[in-house]
Amino acid sequence: MPIRTLPTLVINQIAAGEVIERPASVVKELVENALDAGATHIHLTIEEGGAQLIRISDDGIGIPADELKLAVSPHATSKITASDELEAIGTLGFRGEALASIASISRLRITSRPTTEDGVAEAAAVLEVEGDQVTGPTPASGKPGTVIEVRDLFFNTPARRKFMRSPASEFGHINDTLTRIAMVNPDCGFTLTHNGRTVRDLPPNQSRRDRCIDLLGKDLEEGLLEFDHHDDPSRGSAHAWGLAGLPSLARATSKFQHVCINGRPIKDRRLMHAIKEAYRGLMPPDKFPMVVLFIELDPSEVDVNVHPQKAEVRFRHPSHVHGLVLTSLRQRLLGADLTPAATFRPSIPAMGSTEPVAAAPIRSTGEFVDYFKAMDPKQKGFVYQEVKEQLKQEMAEEVAAEDDAFEQALLERQATEADHTSQQTLETSHLDILQIHDSYVVTQDEQGLVIIDQHALHERVMFEELRKRILEDRESLESQRLLMPEVVSADDARQAKLDDLRPLLERLGIEADPIGPGQVAIHAFPSLLFSRNVKVGPFMDELLDKAEAGAFDRLELGGGSDQQLPEEAALHEVLDMMSCKAAIKAGDKMSETELAALLAKRDEIERSSNCPHGRPTTLRLTLKDLERQFGRS
Repeated sequence: MPIRTLPTLVINQIAAGEVIERPASVVKELVENALDAGATHIHLTIEEGGAQLIRISDDGIGIPADELKLAVSPHATSKITASDELEAIGTLGFRGEALASIASISRLRITSRPTTEDGVAEAAAVLEVEGDQVTGPTPASGKPGTVIEVRDLFFNTPARRKFMRSPASEFGHINDTLTRIAMVNPDCGFTLTHNGRTVRDLPPNQSRRDRCIDLLGKDLEEGLLEFDHHDDPSRGSAHAWGLAGLPSLARATSKFQHVCINGRPIKDRRLMHAIKEAYRGLMPPDKFPMVVLFIELDPSEVDVNVHPQKAEVRFRHPSHVHGLVLTSLRQRLLGADLTPAATFRPSIPAMGSTEPVAAAPIRSTGEFVDYFKAMDPKQKGFVYQEVKEQLKQEMAEEVAAEDDAFEQALLERQATEADHTSQQTLETSHLDILQIHDSYVVTQDEQGLVIIDQHALHERVMFEELRKRILEDRESLESQRLLMPEVVSADDARQAKLDDLRPLLERLGIEADPIGPGQVAIHAFPSLLFSRNVKVGPFMDELLDKAEAGAFDRLELGGGSDQQLPEEAALHEVLDMMSCKAAIKAGDKMSETELAALLAKRDEIERSSNCPHGRPTTLRLTLKDLERQFGRS
């Protein structure tokens, strides 16, 4: 087959294959054009998920009648005029492909009444396109601005149309697309209807925060922490604003992370990594924080011409932007009280009320109360009469003969224990600390009752102390040599990982070497872990398992030679293990001195609200909730 020039329609349809993936892609391109045209309110009308109709009307500057045909030609645009302008793009669109691509795969109608320096045009003009057939422009009536109707999307490309999802699914993508665009354009109003039903109605001239809350949900407002960070002027004029969700708002996917660069919603693995690192240790590793992030950079510092749909960008100084995001979020999270509130069951109805109390799915408080109800009776107090009757039934004759002596001895013992308990209660009351079931610590603060998981909090304390010593003070941990080396199994892959980890292990006080096929000997082990009775073999097995699973491998963020997992992140993985193994366990009895010291550390360390694995260390029952539960007004 000879080489030939393709017809214009085919060229545009090929371009549409890259630019127009689904109806949401049409919405994105047309809404961005409206914003570039200076629109202050944009109306979107959708029918059947966009397959039947997408109508976008705006009050922007419009398109002159003599430019309408040119507007649907490939690579025709008013955004740029020379190649050097590609180095600092300040508009959302710039390629001139969208209208031509959309027109090649739909029945397109454009009605526009432009506004120029001389005023509003006397009449609007209409242009219609179906495939490669162009009709118009012809005079028409219309308001200032532009109305674009896209009907029967993919009508002439059935292979594309059959891959469309259900109308509900396609509209979900449209709604998500508009949400991301509307979030970063609070000065513009948006109205979205689907099959005659209004789904979104956002007023213009909102603040950034109000627009974000309207889109994310007002019920989340209290859980979103606003931050506003300006970079060091010596490094440029970068600025980051956003809302950081509390760890309790974490989601199972990254769908609720909204990242925008210079008003353009994007997806960037490097920035997502920075967000994840900022929340490290505040939530389980398989969860994603809810974050809204707007970054403003010099346009020359970011290349937006690297993706067909302009959904990805490339930064001139990627590590700088990564650090900006990480610092902004970390500073805001460190300055916030991240202690989650325990949720009560529905409050007790007032006396005489006939309103039933509905069963609630909330577990935390109910289980806490049931926990006390199910306590071993000996922890509630020794009831002599009940024990006496039981003993009489089992050993009637012996008890009858020795009852008086037994009763006297028991009463003396109870008196001694009562004195001890009274003294202990007095001391505990003075310290405002109580240990429950050797697992939980209860205290109070100015807001109410605080319940602490002793293992989780001690794990965080140990992690922060170890991290400070190794990463900030640059000291190695004390090491204790073994009289007899501990031997663990390690195949060739594990031994190779051990070689990679050797510098890290030396700083942690671990000395390990291969001693033959399939075996590794541990000659020295951290004194801290020895003191907490951590077993050498199981610890090293778990460490090597993590290494083999890639926990310490290079982190691929795309391009550049600085993509290796930072030393800090690698150490975090190991310190997570060490602090978990060495921390006080549930069931360990703690003295009052130890309890007081643990609570004092809670106030001193960073991120005390969560253990290094992201589980909460603390729950708070506020006075307001307690009063409501006890029926106080």
